[in-house]
Amino acid sequence: MSFVLVDTPRPHVTLVTLNRPERMNAMAFDVMIPFRDALEEIRHDNDTRVVIITGAGHGFCSGADLEDSGHVPHIAGLTRTTIGRRAMGLLDDVILQMRRMHQPVIAAVNGAAIGGGFCLAVATDIRIASERAYFRAAGINNGLTSTELGISYLLPRAIGSSRAFEIMLSGRDVGGAEAERIGLVSRTVAHDDLLDECCSLAERIIGFSRVGVEATKGLLWSGLEAGSLMSHMDHEGHAQLYVRLTTGNFEEAILARREGRPPDYLD
Repeated sequence: MSFVLVDTPRPHVTLVTLNRPERMNAMAFDVMIPFRDALEEIRHDNDTRVVIITGAGHGFCSGADLEDSGHVPHIAGLTRTTIGRRAMGLLDDVILQMRRMHQPVIAAVNGAAIGGGFCLAVATDIRIASERAYFRAAGINNGLTSTELGISYLLPRAIGSSRAFEIMLSGRDVGGAEAERIGLVSRTVAHDDLLDECCSLAERIIGFSRVGVEATKGLLWSGLEAGSLMSHMDHEGHAQLYVRLTTGNFEEAILARREGRPPDYLD
């Protein structure tokens, strides 16, 4: 059985499904390592313009597998402490791999996103939730911290510090309607419409130029990490000039608008 499924539901859209539904797609290493590797392969697939990530069955991802964590490779001769560090590094790689993707990554959150699964969802570029979705920072409920896999960096930037502190410290569930209201997801839709909504958004994005989309994604992430407004504005300005002066995209957009047709961006 493959724990990660890769499909192409529409042209230039790659759907990656975590496929361990009996465990609500928990983050066992037997799932996360092939998931990371699949993302790396898709990153270099120039036919893929947008990536959608979802979970099989009733859950998006339920976080750490408390019954069977799977096999951590390359640990022969290491102590428990070092094995733990290597294991966390593997999971960190999954989050960083999504950040490195050339393509925008949409989370189709179809159900529970708990613990590490919450982190996984927050690390995507765009989140659309099913009405059945809910989010939970589970670590605090298990006597641990709720901070892992970059969520203490990402969540306050997504929803504001006060809301992030409250959610992370209370360990309570955040349902789809609340997630939309506080900006954790861009919208919540009927469960049966979730993948169609994500694919429709993907198709809209695909209609724009590749370089424009990739540069915009990169600059939005850079903005979250920028040290100052002035330095980031300089970064944005150079990116805009690069695309404007080295492609015919702007001229094509104007011409297509005049002719009443979709633009054909050649970058």
